Amino acid sequence: MPLVSMNEFLPKAKENKFAVGQFNINNLEFVQAITDAGIETNSPLIFGVSEGALKYMGIEYTVAMAQAAAAKSGLPIALHLDHGSTFEVAMKCIRAGFSSVMFDGSHHSFEDNIRLTKEVVKAAHAMGVSVEGELGTIGGTEDDLTVDEEHATLAKPEEAIRFWEETGVDALAIAVGTAHGMYKGEPKIHFDIIEAVTSKIPVPVVLHGGSGVPDDAIQKAIAAGVGKINVNTENQVACTTTIREVLAKDANIYDPRKYLVPARDAIKATVLEKIRLFGSSNQA
Repeated sequence: MPLVSMNEFLPKAKENKFAVGQFNINNLEFVQAITDAGIETNSPLIFGVSEGALKYMGIEYTVAMAQAAAAKSGLPIALHLDHGSTFEVAMKCIRAGFSSVMFDGSHHSFEDNIRLTKEVVKAAHAMGVSVEGELGTIGGTEDDLTVDEEHATLAKPEEAIRFWEETGVDALAIAVGTAHGMYKGEPKIHFDIIEAVTSKIPVPVVLHGGSGVPDDAIQKAIAAGVGKINVNTENQVACTTTIREVLAKDANIYDPRKYLVPARDAIKATVLEKIRLFGSSNQA
């Protein structure tokens, strides 16, 4: 089937208390591993693509790989721009074939974030493309952008509700204590903020920084109204750790397939665990 917007499955996710994983793609092996995990579990999927990954892979290759995965699997797959920085970047992705975009205006003032997000929503919705917005500042490292904990700011429920009312985004990422990258300690997620927001808006909240969050915290966040959870770092760690192990065992290996196949299997295993944890199995 063709690529779909996140509206094909996110309303169902919120209603039925499960979450769909956004698994970032970084090369062909990531696409294959995530797709195979989705096929095995009959789960909808979101391919997240950061601007850095887009620059690395090339927009044409990125869209072609995602379209091939959707056609092969028959699953509802959304190709989603992750942390889009400008209206222009979002429109470039939509024109290239992305079915969903995130506009991250969290570094602007609250009023400017609303104004800029509204522009993206208006254009994207006219093309049948879903939009994710962001409120508050999520700590950690995403591509080349690092936000330390002291500068991370939690979202205010009343502002989040107003943000949705004025922008009409299809999913809302709010800062609730998670961070991009792996955690040094256990994250302190503010479930009360999630509940206060999701009880007042019809769309799900998005949990960024899903790598390394304890299973019980993930389940509690989903029960509170999280319908989309982003995972990238855990897959990258699984991939790279496996490659290191394979090469350490045999210094004579030079065929990339000898280490990329085990790496792909490691990514798939990680995604399978997340899909089952998020409850999206058999929801495609």
